[in-house]
Amino acid sequence: MSVTTPANRTGAIRRTLAFTFANWRDERPLAFAVAGCITLATLADILIPFYAGRLVDALAASGGERDLTPALQALGAMAGLGVVFVIARHCAWASVVPMTLRIMTHVGQGTFGRVQHFSASWHANSFSGSVVRQITRGMWALDLLHDILLLALLPSAVVLVGTVALLGVQWPVMGAAMGFGALVYVATTVLLSTRWVAPISRVSNRLDTRVGGVIADALACNGVVKAFGAEEREEARLGDALADWSAGTRRTWMRGTWLGTLQTVVLWAIRIGIAGVAVVLWWRGQASPGDVTYILTTYFVLHGYLRDIGMHVSNLQRSVNELEELVDLHDERPEIRDVPNAPAILPGPGEIRFEDVRFHYGAHAQPLYDGLSVTIPAGQRVGLVGPSGSGKTTFVKLIQRLHDVAGGRVSVDGQDVAAVAQVSLRRQIAVVPQESILFHRTLAENIAYGRPEASRAEIEAAARLAHADAFIERMQDGYGTLVGERGVKLSGGERQRIALARAFLADTPILVLDEATSALDSQSERLIQAATERLMAGRTALVIAHRLSTMRSLDRILVFDRGRIVEDGAPGELMLRTGGLYRALVEQQSAGMIGG
Repeated sequence: MSVTTPANRTGAIRRTLAFTFANWRDERPLAFAVAGCITLATLADILIPFYAGRLVDALAASGGERDLTPALQALGAMAGLGVVFVIARHCAWASVVPMTLRIMTHVGQGTFGRVQHFSASWHANSFSGSVVRQITRGMWALDLLHDILLLALLPSAVVLVGTVALLGVQWPVMGAAMGFGALVYVATTVLLSTRWVAPISRVSNRLDTRVGGVIADALACNGVVKAFGAEEREEARLGDALADWSAGTRRTWMRGTWLGTLQTVVLWAIRIGIAGVAVVLWWRGQASPGDVTYILTTYFVLHGYLRDIGMHVSNLQRSVNELEELVDLHDERPEIRDVPNAPAILPGPGEIRFEDVRFHYGAHAQPLYDGLSVTIPAGQRVGLVGPSGSGKTTFVKLIQRLHDVAGGRVSVDGQDVAAVAQVSLRRQIAVVPQESILFHRTLAENIAYGRPEASRAEIEAAARLAHADAFIERMQDGYGTLVGERGVKLSGGERQRIALARAFLADTPILVLDEATSALDSQSERLIQAATERLMAGRTALVIAHRLSTMRSLDRILVFDRGRIVEDGAPGELMLRTGGLYRALVEQQSAGMIGG
């Protein structure tokens, strides 16, 4: 766990406030409207005690003859200020609502967009549930931050400066006493909130994020949990995370409780001190009963704002802590970035070329590829085989530019993949993965994911080509059937056929089949193999498969071993090589099947 220092605390506050103000700049008219209206309402609130004092003096001076004019004038002024206060306050709150909603929407969508563009490695190392909590909690922290800064701390500052100035003009000693007491209170609150409460609050937020990650991880893998009867184990794991969260949150709340108690003590000391100074001024003849009423009423107004300042500063620090993780996401730069003004890739037949490519994963000292060169002509069907970790999957990921090479060049149709827009590149490549993950949307939406503008007729045609139409038509809602999270309502073979239909509809020049028939029953495998043969026709196809019997109909085999292509040729040609790796792998699998 990182150590929280005053420097990084200050840095966190500075970064989050700068992020907030930057969003305000996009909503200048509403931001100025909120600030102006709440300031006007606060000034009206400050002046009401002055006229309350004049009312008391008018009543005290009437004696035997009751002259209502001064009293009615003071009462009318108070009524007018009350109307101004109500209208201005309503306008401030009515303006902050659309401003906050627009900013929350913009920030939530923008942060989600940035996370979507983070590298595959980043997503592999992150809990999706934790990221969701960081984004949603940060959005709501913005709502709280707007209310605190514009509708709470701004009027509090206006009240503090205004009351001290008004009282100081008439009674300098009273202005000094009230100003000194208020500054002591504010300084105590700010220092303890930022240096004592905030550090432990930041820790409890991280523990809260961990709880979200643990819950999301268990729910996403619920099938595995059920398969091993591990419900109680997962509950215990969550219990450990909640215990840590509870301990951290208890420390945060108790520090907040002690801070509140200390604030109350300081406020009571200020109240007694102000009342004492007012009594001295009256005793010396420097203040009338109305003046004393004015002083005490003014302090009561200030007291209310000061009392709330403690809560506002605590909430400010809490919202800063909660927003900090979202700002971290917003500030993080994607590892894989388009070059400035990157053009879209020009569509072509699908030639793939690796030219002296050097690549290594960040945590590995030795490169996986060092000088890898190979050309795959357009329309060729190529199998990628080799032991686990030999570089097959990485080969495909570099074509998609899911990672950047350290040296050399990867090109598609003569265009460097690092020089074109990533979105346009990936739209030229259809991938059917080993485990087809579907969205919790309809079958039609899942099939059309690569081409959302496709017509219903085109979607149904793709389903027929993938041999998916029969089981879809048997479903009660047909193409409108919701498939459940990650496609859990469908069998493995059905999910694979939907993924194949998606690839048919995408109609890209390059096709990647990554173990597309693994772990399927024989009937599903036959249907999917027939569909894949049809899908590969006329395309550049890269097939990754451990079951080497599926490779016999391909045009070419690339055999990988520890990041090198050690064999390259047609399947029949490679089988004739005595001592070759491909032949050895095929013979091992054949022996295993016979032995079984």
